[in-house]
Amino acid sequence: MAKQVDIDNLAGEIADALSIYSREVVDKIDTSSERITKEAIKKLKVTSPKKTGKYAKSWKQKKEKRAGELAAHTIYNEKGWLTHLLENGHAKKGGGRVEAIPHIRPAEEEVISEFVKEVEEAIRSAGG
Repeated sequence: MAKQVDIDNLAGEIADALSIYSREVVDKIDTSSERITKEAIKKLKVTSPKKTGKYAKSWKQKKEKRAGELAAHTIYNEKGWLTHLLENGHAKKGGGRVEAIPHIRPAEEEVISEFVKEVEEAIRSAGG
């Protein structure tokens, strides 16, 4: 049964409902973001080039949370300078080129697609 609201309290009731809705959306997105970040790191560890294995094991995440905002998840490799060289290839010292080994972009595209679907679902399902 629908809740009856006095017209004088309508604006407050709408604000309360929107606040609850937005909190639910933020919570669902935070949960998805955390899970998808972990999945991306697992994929990168599997798909990264493995000469010694140190590079593949160096994938990490950093989480930054500010009050009232969504958490920001950053995926990085402790050997940061190496990611660009491996992903895009590079010139050799004595001439020629080292072939690129694309491993970041495929993982990125996959998790972005998955994250967008989950955000859309969070928006549709919140408050219901």
